[in-house]
Amino acid sequence: MPMMINTNVASLTAQRNLNSTQGAVSTAMQRLSSGLRINGAKDDAAGLAISQRMSAQVKSINQGIRNANDGISMIQTAEGGLDQIQTMMQRMRELAVQASSDTVGATERGYANTEIQQLLTEVNNIATRTKFNGNSLLTGALSTSQSGGTAAVGTNFGAANHATITAVDVSGGKAGTTYTFNDAGAGKLELSDGTLTQMIDISAVAATANQGTAVNFDKLGVQLTFTQDATGQTGTVSATGLDGLTVITAAGSASATLQVGVDYQATSQVTVAFSDARVQTTNSNGALSQLRTDLNTFNGSQSAANAGALFGSIDNALNAISTQRATYGAAQNRLTNAVANLQVTSENLSAAKSQITDADFAAETAALTRGQILQQAGQAMLAQANSSPNQVLSLLRNLG
Repeated sequence: MPMMINTNVASLTAQRNLNSTQGAVSTAMQRLSSGLRINGAKDDAAGLAISQRMSAQVKSINQGIRNANDGISMIQTAEGGLDQIQTMMQRMRELAVQASSDTVGATERGYANTEIQQLLTEVNNIATRTKFNGNSLLTGALSTSQSGGTAAVGTNFGAANHATITAVDVSGGKAGTTYTFNDAGAGKLELSDGTLTQMIDISAVAATANQGTAVNFDKLGVQLTFTQDATGQTGTVSATGLDGLTVITAAGSASATLQVGVDYQATSQVTVAFSDARVQTTNSNGALSQLRTDLNTFNGSQSAANAGALFGSIDNALNAISTQRATYGAAQNRLTNAVANLQVTSENLSAAKSQITDADFAAETAALTRGQILQQAGQAMLAQANSSPNQVLSLLRNLG
């Protein structure tokens, strides 16, 4: 073998092997420190793509589980209201039985009627108050959306104000309602639904560019957002400019759609109907509307016969509420099973993703140990290769 100085082939070979070993050690350390076999596309491009899709699925499934659990909470809230309504209806029937007997007189029937009418008022109040995240559950109007009115997106106050309505949020309001703005003077603005009125001082409110400025009537569930108009000048939210404008909401939907799957399709959704539980003549449920009619009759004439007529009406109303509660119970059980299925799916997908992306610590520890030994050996051999040209000096010395 020739002896050369300019090109130390042995050193180059040792350097190449040492670089390779150092790369392997670095990879093993990265995997052991991160716990992942795939830390970048260079490790496994196809595996990375598969694992990213699985990660998206697992996160979506976990959100679906949260949605289903929120749906269960919503149903439990509605059923809790119905449970109390049935308790009060049972008390109504008890009072009706008492009032139908001739052992009590007209005065006592009047007392019974007073309590019955108070119970009726509270039944309807409970149905109205029972809400989940601001949405009424027992009025037949679960969701609320704007259907009209002069205070709408795009409405502005002319050149003098330079403010434009860019959003109207009525999600916390009542369905089928007209809200009217009124200038109360001194920079104060009122909003009324005909029953409740809320006043806000907007004298210091100014619309700004590129971000919305909100005026929130939280007690009524209506919020307007303003920005500067196209002139780019400072916008002013004026009570005078809003005076007389209206926000009209559409009739609400009586059902809720719960997204519990990863796909936006019917098989990934659960729809729960929330019927009107108010005892009023306008209720589409015949049992509840008839009960209101018979209660009004007994209120008008507190006779034993009119009290007796309440027996069947209250029984039918109790059956109607029980039917609704049974619907809620079935939906709750369905959602519970959906959660169990989603949890199993999430677990299995997570396990599959782990097989692709997670590091095998036993294998990586062995690879690290092997690499470190080779690294030490490579460094020793590189030192030997770098010193081998010194042998040429002994030949040169012999020439002298």
